[in-house]
Amino acid sequence: MIPIVTLEGPTASGKSDLALRLAAELGTEIISADSRQVYLYLDIGTAKPPSEDLEAVKHHLTGIIEPSEAYNVGRFCADARKIIQELHQQGKIPIVCGGTGLYVAGLLRGIFPQIPIPAAIRSELKQRLASEGLAALYDELKERDPDFAARISSQDRQRVLRGLEVYQATGIPITRHWSNQAAGSPYRAFRILLDPPRQVLYERINRRIGQMLESGLLEEIKAVLAKGFNATDPGLNSLGYKEFLPHILECADLDECVQLAAQHTRNYAKRQCTWYRKYKFHLTLGSPECILSEVTGHLAAWLD
Repeated sequence: MIPIVTLEGPTASGKSDLALRLAAELGTEIISADSRQVYLYLDIGTAKPPSEDLEAVKHHLTGIIEPSEAYNVGRFCADARKIIQELHQQGKIPIVCGGTGLYVAGLLRGIFPQIPIPAAIRSELKQRLASEGLAALYDELKERDPDFAARISSQDRQRVLRGLEVYQATGIPITRHWSNQAAGSPYRAFRILLDPPRQVLYERINRRIGQMLESGLLEEIKAVLAKGFNATDPGLNSLGYKEFLPHILECADLDECVQLAAQHTRNYAKRQCTWYRKYKFHLTLGSPECILSEVTGHLAAWLD
């Protein structure tokens, strides 16, 4: 089996910094498992590593698609598998780093075969979305597949629709498809979890929002809109961007947008922490400011 390292944890837990240090120590490269960092032009709001870090250690699957495109676990797994194979052939242990739990889970467990969704089901759900609203569909998803609903945001239109269409097409919740899928991942993963105290995490999130604004987040959003992309595109309709669109497009109060962005990000981090409680990790760290030799020591013992 191909050995890989996964570095997981909630947003703002310090994954990127630790991944950079670990990759430099191991002489390897980083594969991003972040559903927002895949987008071009969306750098500040997705907390992409700065250019000097990207130059120091090669990062894969960052800035690879337009903000108008959709990306999903299937595409991620296909892209990541190809890169992992290439790095393995070079004698490198890939580091998969990111907080999108669905992506890492799909990579390690495999994903069930693509289910053909009848056009009538998709059309009906889109009509219901327009007439009933996303909240009503999310409530239905909680009844049909409470486990999947608990793992995603009530505002995640793409995944709410996906959960409902799979259920309607097969009569089986998407989470049961996952549990029924055949085991047989080609990877042997050393899983590291960054799990700082909740209060520390929330303080970092609040601080990061301010730092993003100081770094030019509003200007970044305006520049993307100026390129012809729409507020409803998947990239801009994501956490850290959609909260500021009312200020840019409708002159909403900036302080209120900041508070909303921080609240939504804290809520997202809480859901991520709940997700990680379902899994076992080889190493759990309360802070990214760890002694790197301890991490590599644990990894070396695991490899042996």
